[in-house]
Amino acid sequence: MARDMPRTPVGPPAGEQAHGVGGSAVGPVKADQLPPAVADPASIAAAETPQPPPAPGKRRTLLHVTLPGCWGALIFACLSFTPSLLPRGGIVQGLVWGITAAIGYGLGVAAAWVWRAFADRDPRRPRRWAWRTFVITGGVLLVVAFGLGQYWQYEIRKLMGITDYSIPLVVASPFVAALAFCLLLLIGRTLRGLYRWLAKLLNRWIGRRAANAVGWILVVGLTYLVVSGLLLQGFVGVMNEAYSVRDTRTAEGVHQPTTSLRSGGPGSLVPWNSLGWQGRNFIGKGPSVSDIEQFTHRPAMEPIRVYSGLASAASPESRAALAIDDLKRTGGFQRKNLLVVTTTGSGWVDPALVDTFEYLSGGDCATVAIQYSYLPSWISYLVDQSKALAAGRALFDSVYGVWAKLPPDHRPRLFVAGESLGSFGGEAAFTGENDMANRTDGTLFAGPPNFNTLFREFSDHRGAGSPEVQPIYQDGRIVRFTNDPTTGIPPKGQPWEGSRILYLMHPSDPIVWWSPHLIFSEPDWIGEPPGKDVLKTMFWMPFITFWQVTADLPFSTGVPDGHGHRYSSEYVDGWNATMRPAGITPQDLTDLRKIIAKVR
Repeated sequence: MARDMPRTPVGPPAGEQAHGVGGSAVGPVKADQLPPAVADPASIAAAETPQPPPAPGKRRTLLHVTLPGCWGALIFACLSFTPSLLPRGGIVQGLVWGITAAIGYGLGVAAAWVWRAFADRDPRRPRRWAWRTFVITGGVLLVVAFGLGQYWQYEIRKLMGITDYSIPLVVASPFVAALAFCLLLLIGRTLRGLYRWLAKLLNRWIGRRAANAVGWILVVGLTYLVVSGLLLQGFVGVMNEAYSVRDTRTAEGVHQPTTSLRSGGPGSLVPWNSLGWQGRNFIGKGPSVSDIEQFTHRPAMEPIRVYSGLASAASPESRAALAIDDLKRTGGFQRKNLLVVTTTGSGWVDPALVDTFEYLSGGDCATVAIQYSYLPSWISYLVDQSKALAAGRALFDSVYGVWAKLPPDHRPRLFVAGESLGSFGGEAAFTGENDMANRTDGTLFAGPPNFNTLFREFSDHRGAGSPEVQPIYQDGRIVRFTNDPTTGIPPKGQPWEGSRILYLMHPSDPIVWWSPHLIFSEPDWIGEPPGKDVLKTMFWMPFITFWQVTADLPFSTGVPDGHGHRYSSEYVDGWNATMRPAGITPQDLTDLRKIIAKVR
């Protein structure tokens, strides 16, 4: 019977008036067919719901646009030039420009549809003067926004001491933006075409409304499966394969140690060729005894470094157990200071973090770490979080299990450290600040991701009046935060007894401040007075700020030390505050900062 009933044809998008070659009038849509617009192809497809076909003899171009959508794209494109945390080059600005314009286009179409629904009228074809007004206004606004954007970028570069500026890339940014916008529009229209075909097919057996609803569900589900399964997992698989090959190589200038005090050396339980690229870098570098003696002006010991790579053992637990056995072999538990480091991504250990620890301890120390992934940090940040948790927990628990059985007067001082995803894994072994204080002699975390459980707990429960960029938690009794330890660690004048937990975080570090919540809600760190290297003109906008900070993530280390996600000489004052080594003078700290600033 469904075949004999009249059916509404499935046609071009509703909620917008087409303009271009052969633009045609469009019809109303159903409210349940229009999801909220977001910056992905599905948003454009969702915003443009089915309409009657164009009039006979009129054909629309594939990239036809609508006036409401264009106004939305224009407004959002202009807002994309507002400053974020880091300076943006021409290519990055072009991508941000194109993506935010696509968001605005979808929202403009959605807004027009909502207005027509309340006005209870069909869409009308825009008059010629309306398009003329848009073109003139748009041209003026874009020129002004582009100029302001360049000024803001100059101000950010000046804050960070950056002199690099590529005019050709700035000139290329509009073309990059146009390409990104058109690509999103094309993908969205392709998804819409798939929906129309499915709805038409389903309408043979079920009602029109049901066919429309089921069609959208199928398209959205298929898109999710393709993106999360085929594309994302395929990309991760390819990258994992590529970096696993790199893991078998050794960096130039790195050689197998000749000392038995390092993994991979004589008598080591961990073979040199199983350490991986980053493991061999960690083991094969670091200050020598003479380097440390030149700094301390007194006899020093050779530091112990122990590492277990992915090829060393099959699981995090077995790699941790192997590392502990090698640590026992080297006499690491007999040293005065013992450091447990959770690596980032492909097994990287920040050399500035460990070198500083070894200098301040006079070499009387041991450091242990394990690898949990082949992938670089920025990919691990997205897909390997659970591996970081498992590795951090397994390593610390294994170390603590041996350490706790030693006589109290024969135990080394136990410290924990990690940068970025390493801080995320490092927190995994503890339930809170008291647990950390009871089981360690000090903790130093740098650049903690915003999703760190304990970091968020401490920050969210900060004292009234303290800013999110440098919070004060429980009067600094155990846990403290600092943007720059050389200027002091707040709260000044408050006692900081027992084990100390310190977080280093730059106001301009997108790793620290990025969160999906940026899409719909303003964070405190934007509403409050900004940090020293963030422009006062930065403000929060729905959707746009999220994409701007997201675009900052891949380039978070491409700035000078002391900004973004670059932590270097800050470790000197951070470790000095956490370890409290004896006999270190202000001049010693100044000298060590110069030494560590050269480490990379």
